[in-house]
Amino acid sequence: MTHPAGPPTPPPHPGEPQSGPSAVCVRHKDRPTGLSCTRCGRPACPECLREASVGYQCVDCVGAARRGVRRGTTIAGAAPGTRPVVVPTLIALNVAIYLLTAVEAGSINGNAAAPLFGQWSLVARDVWAGEWWRIVTSGFLHIGLIHLLFNMWALWVLGRDMEIVLGRVRFLAVYMVSLLGGSAAVMVFTANQEVAGASGAVFGLMGGLAVVLRRMRVPAGQVIGLIAVNVVISVIIPGISLIGHLGGLVVGAGATAALVYAPARSRNVVQAGALAGLTVLLLLVIAITGLR
Repeated sequence: MTHPAGPPTPPPHPGEPQSGPSAVCVRHKDRPTGLSCTRCGRPACPECLREASVGYQCVDCVGAARRGVRRGTTIAGAAPGTRPVVVPTLIALNVAIYLLTAVEAGSINGNAAAPLFGQWSLVARDVWAGEWWRIVTSGFLHIGLIHLLFNMWALWVLGRDMEIVLGRVRFLAVYMVSLLGGSAAVMVFTANQEVAGASGAVFGLMGGLAVVLRRMRVPAGQVIGLIAVNVVISVIIPGISLIGHLGGLVVGAGATAALVYAPARSRNVVQAGALAGLTVLLLLVIAITGLR
């Protein structure tokens, strides 16, 4: 004669010790445990559990939850909180090239006499003769220690915040296209001058910073004042390429605008297309100018 069975024993609540034979941790098969994850219910040893808002969760569930969280981005689409890396790298590169020219010339302030300086400076006739590298390499040369220190100080002050907002790749793109914009302006308007220096790229960062502040609806009066002062200095002090500075300023502002005003849904495509198009346009301007 059979007797009616009693009510079924309810399963243990996740996260509570399990009665009966001990289960083993899903990640460590050699570790018996009476604990389990409050999210997935799988047995886990204390090493594989993390405190959650309710109970404890296994490391797999914690990792899955973190991957599912959408991180915010800056106005240009960059990950927030990144440390500047491109700016100190550019400064180190400029300083290294300056020291090389100083050693070659045997002079701190007379480094423009170095053979490398003559091979890399921006000379229009040499560019049109096929030495196209000069439109880029000239932006890493400096005439004397004061010239170097001023540009590197400006690059450090302006570049740190710009790199954080734009991200490393976008910042480097703006820097290089601004440098190219300064070279293009020199080639078009003052082709008979020999030009060197990172000033075109630095002015591009000034213009870009003004655009960023405008996009963030932050007063840009100080940056605009800084730009005006530097333009005046470029006019007053002889031997400074005002045209190169203005070319970098305009191109840098335009490139940054393309980055921070790009629509979020197609941001990467629009940004890449705008920067590539601007680069091609500048190269065409330089090439066509040489046909005059």
